[in-house]
Amino acid sequence: MSVAEVRDHVSRNPFPVTRETAQWAAGLQDQDIPQAAIERATHVLLDWLGCTIAGQSEPLVAMLREEIAGDGRGDCTLIASGAQARLHDAALINGAAAHALDYDDVNRRLHGHPTACIAPAVMALGEVLGSSGHDVLVSFIIGTEVACSLGEMSEDGHYEAGFHATGTLGTFGAAVATAKLMRLDADQTAMALGIAASQASGLKANFGTMTKPFHAGKAAMNGLLSARLAARGFTASDKAIEGAHGFAQAQMPGFEGGPIRTDEHAPYAVEQMLYKYHAACFLTHSTLNAIQELRSEHGFTLDDVKAADIRVRSTHSSVCCIPEPVSGLEIKFSILHLAAMGLDGADTSALETYNDASAVDLRYVAARQRIRLDLVDDMDRSSAVVKIELKGGSTLKGEANVGIPEQDTDTQWRRLSAKFASLTEPHIGKERTASLTGIIADLEHAKDIRALLKAAS
Repeated sequence: MSVAEVRDHVSRNPFPVTRETAQWAAGLQDQDIPQAAIERATHVLLDWLGCTIAGQSEPLVAMLREEIAGDGRGDCTLIASGAQARLHDAALINGAAAHALDYDDVNRRLHGHPTACIAPAVMALGEVLGSSGHDVLVSFIIGTEVACSLGEMSEDGHYEAGFHATGTLGTFGAAVATAKLMRLDADQTAMALGIAASQASGLKANFGTMTKPFHAGKAAMNGLLSARLAARGFTASDKAIEGAHGFAQAQMPGFEGGPIRTDEHAPYAVEQMLYKYHAACFLTHSTLNAIQELRSEHGFTLDDVKAADIRVRSTHSSVCCIPEPVSGLEIKFSILHLAAMGLDGADTSALETYNDASAVDLRYVAARQRIRLDLVDDMDRSSAVVKIELKGGSTLKGEANVGIPEQDTDTQWRRLSAKFASLTEPHIGKERTASLTGIIADLEHAKDIRALLKAAS
C-alpha cells in the first residue's frame, strides 16, 4: 500500500474516538483513579465554588435567572442565590455564574476552562440523584479527562479557527461526566457523545461579552441533557466526533484522534489545572506577573515609566487584545490596558478593579500609548517577556510563565483557600466560608452531595 493509499485509508477509517471514549469512561473503575487525582479534584471544586458564589451577583446571571428559573422553584440549588431551579436550568445558570467573572481555572490541554462546564452538570445531577461526594468527584475527573483529551487531539486548530473550547469541548466533558454518574454503559455513553456533538458550540467572537460565560452554562446544560436523553434510548451516531461530516471534520482542523489515555501513569487533567490569581483572561497573567515582580524588586510607579514592551505568542491577538476597552468586562481581554494597570500597581486580583470608569481612565488610556505589543510565533502561549524603560534612563527586563502547574498541594490549597475566602466572604460571611471550605476538603467522604449544595445555597 502506497503512502497516499495509507493516508486515504486513515481518512476513510479514522480512529473510533466516539466509541473508544465511551468504552473507556464506562469501563473505568473507582480503583483506577489515583488518590492524587481525587485530592486535586477537591482543589478544583473549591475554586469553582468560590467563582460561582461571587459570580451569582453578576447582571448576566440575574438575567438568566429571571428568564429561565422563573419562580425559583425546582429540585436543584442555584448557588448562593436562595433560589431553586429545574435540573437543566440549574446547570446552565450555575455554569454561567462560574465563568461570569472569568476567574475560574484553566487547562492547557483543553485550551479553555473545563470546570465551569463540567462541575455544574455533575453537581445538579448529583443533587437530584443524592450521589455521594466520591461518585461526584470520580465522574468529574472522568469528564474533565475526556474534554481535555479532545482538546489535545485538536491541538491549536479548533481554537484558532474561532471556537471557544470551553463551550464546545466542555459539552463533551459534561456529557461523559453525567453519563458516568448515572452509570450508563458504553453504548449509552456513545449516544450521549453523539447527541453532544450536535449541541457543542461557542465562538471566540463573543469574548468580552456576557455570551462568553453563557457558553459555559450551555455546555453544562447541553452535556447533561445529552446524557439524560441517551439514558432514555435517544439515538445518535456513534461516529459523531470523528466520522464523515462529524464534529472534528466540521470544527477541528488538524484533528488527530486517539485513545483517551495512552499512559496509565500519566497525571490526570485535574492534576494539571492552572488557577487564576488575576481576575482577567489567563493569557494576560504572565504579563501581569512579570510586571508585578519588577515593581516589587525596583519600586517604580506608572509615572516613572517612559515606555514598555510586551512580547507574547501571536495567538494572543484573537483573544486578549481589545485595543480600547470601554467596560470593566472588556478590560479583562485588553492586555495593554491590564499592563497599564499593572504598572500602576492596581490590584488585578480584586473584582472591583474591573469597572467601566477604569476602562476610560485617562491615565491608563495615555499609558497604553507607551506600551508596545510584540506578537511572535516562537513562544510558549503561557509565557511573556516584559521590558520597561524608565524615565531615569534604566531598562528593566522580566519574564514569567503561568502555564506550569503547582507541584506542592499544600501550597496550592492555601492559595486557593485564600482566594475562596476573598470571593465568598463578602457574599456569605466568614463562618459559612469556613464551613464550605471544610466540606469541600472532606468531600470524598460525603455520603450525599446535597449537604454541600445546601450549605452553598
